[in-house]
Amino acid sequence: MLPALRRSLLAVAVGAAAGAAHADIVVAQVAPFSGPQAVTGRAIHAGAKLYIDAVNARGGVRGQRIKLVTRDDAQKPEETVRLVKEVLQQEAPVALIGTVGTSNLEALARDGVLDKYRVSMVGAVSGAASVAQSRSLRVVKASYHDEIDSLFSKLSQLGLKRVGVVFQDDGLGKDVNAGVDKAARRYGITLVSSTGYPRNTTDVTPAVNNMLKAGPQVIFLGATTAAAVQFVKQYGAAGGQATMYGMSIIDTEALLKTLGPDRARGYAFSVVLPLSSKPDREVVREYLRLSEAGQYPDLSARSMEGFIAAKALVKALEKTPRPSAESVTAALDAAAELDLGGYRLDFSKADRSGSRYVDFAMIGDGGRIVQ
Repeated sequence: MLPALRRSLLAVAVGAAAGAAHADIVVAQVAPFSGPQAVTGRAIHAGAKLYIDAVNARGGVRGQRIKLVTRDDAQKPEETVRLVKEVLQQEAPVALIGTVGTSNLEALARDGVLDKYRVSMVGAVSGAASVAQSRSLRVVKASYHDEIDSLFSKLSQLGLKRVGVVFQDDGLGKDVNAGVDKAARRYGITLVSSTGYPRNTTDVTPAVNNMLKAGPQVIFLGATTAAAVQFVKQYGAAGGQATMYGMSIIDTEALLKTLGPDRARGYAFSVVLPLSSKPDREVVREYLRLSEAGQYPDLSARSMEGFIAAKALVKALEKTPRPSAESVTAALDAAAELDLGGYRLDFSKADRSGSRYVDFAMIGDGGRIVQ
C-alpha cells in the first residue's frame, strides 16, 4: 500500500474512533407540543433543556454532550406508544424523559416497549399509582394519593367537610377518584358532587353547573391545566364562592396569566416540587441562576419538574462509565438517595415515586405565591 494512502486511511480510522468516543448521549422526550396539553409538554421540555444545556456548556458528561430529541404525541396515548417505538429505533436513546399524562404512560406500560428495550423514563409526568408501580417509569414527585391525603387531612382540621371534585374522565380521573374516596372516608369528608369532563378538552361547562347546584365549601380540581383554567374562569364568572384547590399538575403561572391576579387570588394548590419563588434550596437557586442567564420562553411553574428529572438523569449518567439504556437503568435502580440540592429522590423501592414531599400554597395579593 502506498504510504500516502496508508496515512490517509489511518487518519480516517483515528477520526472515526475519536468521534465514537465523543458521540452524543441521546435522551428522548415524547410529549404534547401541540393540543390542549402543549403548555405542559413545552414547560417540562424547557426545564429539562435548561439543565441539559448547562451540562453541555461545562463539557457534558465525561466529554460527551447530551442530545435531547423530541416527538409530539399531542397527548394521544396511541401516538405516545408509536412515537416511543419510533424514537427508540431511530435514535437509540439511553433514556426517555418527561412524557405527560396518566393514560399515555399507562399505555406505554401495557405495551411493554420500555421493558423490551430495557430503557427507563425519568420524570414520567403523572402521580398515578399505576404509573409509579411500573418498573420502567420513574416519577420525581409525590403521588396524587399523597397529595389528596394531605389536602383532605388539612381540610378536616379546618372544619371544611363539604367538598366537590372535578376530574378529567380518563386514567387520571380514575386514580384521583380512588384517592378521593379513600381520603374522604379517612377524614370524614362529604363529597357533595363529583363530575368529570372529557379527556384532552376544556369542555367544563357541565362541571361548572353541577358545582353551582351542589354548593360545596371547597372544590378539588383533579384536572389538567387548560381545563382547570377554564373551570376557575367560568365558575367565578357565574358567581361561585367555593375555595379552589388544584392538583400540582395545574400550571399556576398559566392560570395566573389567563385570569389575572385579581381573579386568581385565593386559588390554592398542592406543592410537590420546590417552588421557584422560594429559593431556600440549592436546586432552586441553581434553576434561577440558569434561567436568568438563558432564553427559554416556555419556562413556567411546571418546568421545575423537567429540570429535576434532567438533573436526576445526569446523576445516573455520571455513575455510568459507558452510558447505555441498560447501564442507566441499573444506575437508577441502585439510586437509594439522590440529593439534587436539598431535594432528594429514591428510586430503589418497588414504588418508583421518588419523593413523598407535599405542601400547599396559595395565590395572594398581586399574584404573589404564599406558602
